[in-house]
Amino acid sequence: MSRIYTIKNKLVESRLFLNRIIAAFILILLLTSGLIVRLVYLQIVGHEHYTTLAKDNSIKIEPLVPTRGIIYDRHGKVLADNTQSFSLELIPEQISDLNDTLLRLQKLLNISDEKIDQYQKQRKRQKRFVSTPLLISMTGEEIAKFAVVRPYFPGVDIQARLVRHYPYAELASHVVGYVGRINEAEMKSLPIAEYRGSTHVGKIGIENTYETELHGKTGYAEIETNVQARAINTVNSVPPVPGENLYLSLDIDLQKTAYDALDGFNGAVVAIDVKTGGVLVFASRPGFDPNPFVIGIANDAYQALQSSENQPLYNRALRGLYPPGSTIKPFIALAGLEYNAISAEHKLFCPGFYQLPNVSHHYRDWKKGGHGSVNMTEAITQSCDVYFYSLASMLGIDRMHNFLQHFGFGEKSGIDLVGEKQGLLPSRDWKRSHRNQAWYPGETLITGIGQGYLQVTPIQLAKATATLANKGKVVTPSLVKNTAAATGPDTEPPASDITVKPENINSIISAMVNVIHDPHGTAKGISKNISYQIAGKTGTAQVFNIKQDAKYNENEIDFKLRDHALFISFAPADDPKIAIAVVIENGGHGGSVAAPVAGQVIKQYLEGPQ
Repeated sequence: MSRIYTIKNKLVESRLFLNRIIAAFILILLLTSGLIVRLVYLQIVGHEHYTTLAKDNSIKIEPLVPTRGIIYDRHGKVLADNTQSFSLELIPEQISDLNDTLLRLQKLLNISDEKIDQYQKQRKRQKRFVSTPLLISMTGEEIAKFAVVRPYFPGVDIQARLVRHYPYAELASHVVGYVGRINEAEMKSLPIAEYRGSTHVGKIGIENTYETELHGKTGYAEIETNVQARAINTVNSVPPVPGENLYLSLDIDLQKTAYDALDGFNGAVVAIDVKTGGVLVFASRPGFDPNPFVIGIANDAYQALQSSENQPLYNRALRGLYPPGSTIKPFIALAGLEYNAISAEHKLFCPGFYQLPNVSHHYRDWKKGGHGSVNMTEAITQSCDVYFYSLASMLGIDRMHNFLQHFGFGEKSGIDLVGEKQGLLPSRDWKRSHRNQAWYPGETLITGIGQGYLQVTPIQLAKATATLANKGKVVTPSLVKNTAAATGPDTEPPASDITVKPENINSIISAMVNVIHDPHGTAKGISKNISYQIAGKTGTAQVFNIKQDAKYNENEIDFKLRDHALFISFAPADDPKIAIAVVIENGGHGGSVAAPVAGQVIKQYLEGPQ
């Protein structure tokens, strides 16, 4: 058998081997170069970046939530404080099956679906390593139940927290307000750094207006953790700055007197320190207990508040709109004197009705048969409608509008609360732009007695009364002083003082004194057993229109259709210290229903508790 021999080409093989050696060398050189470049990048260029990442893997930044500031009344009585409570909190990062854990907790502690939903919304706005409360203000029974099974719930624990508490409940609910859980809209608008770890924010009242001051500044702690994310050591910390304590001008004892005096009626009482503008009373009845809102009010309880015909959530002192009725008459009278439309001594005859020239309609006086011949003092004292119909006709709507505007009617009062309504001061331009109608002479007449389109809020009426008592020096109401946020987002810039002749305003004040201290005064009942004089004016505002020849009997109509009772006053008349406005819905007569409420408040303020 023959063999076949292959002749090798040593030259070709040598070249092939050499090429492979070169290729391998170049590959090794490239790989080595890449490794060197990467090492240089990691050690030099990217050193700071990767050091930070390494640190982040072992260091957790934990927010330190500041303690919320306390709210006090003018005498140092606590209106809103922080009480210790225990909350059930979960850290999602440490829980393998969150839904199963929530389901087991719900069965164990009888947690409502509503609270589970609230928790789910809350924890989605937080980082997974942040402890988020499921239950706030746990009962002793709930704490005991969970303590027994604590080892079976990793990532779930009971934490001690400070919870907002309002000791006076409904008494100051509309002025102090309340805090509640931060919702999605608020989370978008609040500073992220300042509210990291915070769960609550001011919703209404002082709690809302002064949120920044009350909240304080959030601190943080750098916590070293192990691979199981358990805290080992605190590396560094910046302590939180507690919120400011706020002292209100409000007198809670005086507030209680006003609130209790409204018993049986819905309404509002606002009292102002004439010298400083500090609000002494800011009562809106009915109120509500704000404490359930802090921990999360049950849906059925909230719906009951919303659907109540008495509207306890409605802040009547700040947002209630009412015809001022005859309480507007002192301001109309002063306008008549300032514009020289009439003199204080000039008498007009009141037959019980007023007629415009060539018009058959009778604009009736409250007193059947009329008051006879009366001057300005007598017209204010006896609240003669016909006198003011005539005076309104002399002035005209344009001059009345301009003059009343100086006293703050139709504008926000400037109080440091959010959500104030500005009322309505009608004019020709207003009616043309809002109703697309001309202004009629009859509308001027009824504006002169505080009816028609004219609407005021209790705080607005109190401000106008205080400005009148101050003889034209504008009083801007406020609840908190000497704070950067004393001008809230809804407040108006300070108004200029009103220039009026001393003799004119003294005539008006003298007539208002007669309302209380003259035998014919419509509020003479509150003048007993006092050593000083009160200046005031009663008002009765119609809720619905009465036909020309119809008779009004309040005992025969539905309660909600009865007239509102109003009263404005200040005292002492010769050196005013307090001005007050009272509005009682469907109260009937200002002199017999609203005036006694003001009388109680004034007496307590000037003489002390009885």
